[in-house]
Amino acid sequence: MQRTPATADTATVSLDKPPPTRATRIRRWLRRRRRYAALHLLRGLCYGLGTGLVGLGFYWLQRLL
Repeated sequence: MQRTPATADTATVSLDKPPPTRATRIRRWLRRRRRYAALHLLRGLCYGLGTGLVGLGFYWLQRLL
């Protein structure tokens, strides 16, 4: 026994959508990668601060000795 659709009208789907603009594609691409970009920025900030603090520590140690 086959199922019959609840309504007799079949939905018409238009496939004539205009392609997304370049700005829309870029916004979607950035939205998908926003979390990863934030993590990379945080990681870079931590590496930079750590390197700077170690450099200042060695500079201070050289001046002290």
